[in-house]
Amino acid sequence: MKITLLGTGGPRPDPMRYGPATLVQASRLSLLFDAGRGAATQLARAGIRVEDLDAIFITHHHFDHIGGLADLIMAAWNNGRTVPLLVVGPLGTDTIIEGMLEHVYARDINFRIAEEWAHGRKLDHPSEMLDVRVIVSQRIDLPHGVEVTVGQVEHGSKGIELSLEEWSASAYRVSAEGRTVTISGDAVEGLELGVLAANSDALVMCAYLAKDEIVTPEERFLTDKVIAGAPQAAAIATEANVALLILTHIREKSDEETERMRSEVTAVFPGEVIVGYDLLVVDIP
Repeated sequence: MKITLLGTGGPRPDPMRYGPATLVQASRLSLLFDAGRGAATQLARAGIRVEDLDAIFITHHHFDHIGGLADLIMAAWNNGRTVPLLVVGPLGTDTIIEGMLEHVYARDINFRIAEEWAHGRKLDHPSEMLDVRVIVSQRIDLPHGVEVTVGQVEHGSKGIELSLEEWSASAYRVSAEGRTVTISGDAVEGLELGVLAANSDALVMCAYLAKDEIVTPEERFLTDKVIAGAPQAAAIATEANVALLILTHIREKSDEETERMRSEVTAVFPGEVIVGYDLLVVDIP
């Protein structure tokens, strides 16, 4: 199993970090988790053609996690993909994709279809290429013995009092080749995150702020209720007994600040810690 961090940044444009996107390769499958800013370009840099992805899993609908989704779908279609592409996400994922195809890119799609007809060729609408599934909690069986378990996580809904229909966030546990990796998305402790992460070989966990950045009431609310900072990520990984903690979704920091964050996590978490950066490849033997 191999993990490639395609994008390790967040909502703020960062010249060193693209938007959240993590590639997991296992048993000849290429699975993408989130599709943030520049995901298609980062896939190309990692040597993966967008039309060769086997599935895309979305953790939630903040713009920094889906900003590159339309680019991926349209590029795969433009590059000739015809076999179904599985897209999984929380409530509302289907309507977002419908909006992309039926409104935002409708003129582009109509142009491409008409262009092919002008050359005597038929081109199906990109919706024919997609297998979109809205899933809250479920195990998905993929080819070659790969299993992906979907679970609901807490990402601000309680703190700002939104219902599941108004706001839903997911995490994913991938099991293949005798190994497991959990992708937290943006989350804090609670709901199904602990079960999904339990005893994972690797947990790819958000760590937006380091301990010394959590100063104001707003920052404390953020890391307690919305998205884990480094201290919260360390506690979650320790409780879940994971072997390797890979930190991602990191706000722009100097090298010295990044190293301090790693040190504060290793002081709490007994396993291996990696502070992620774009295009880092981690093998899970």
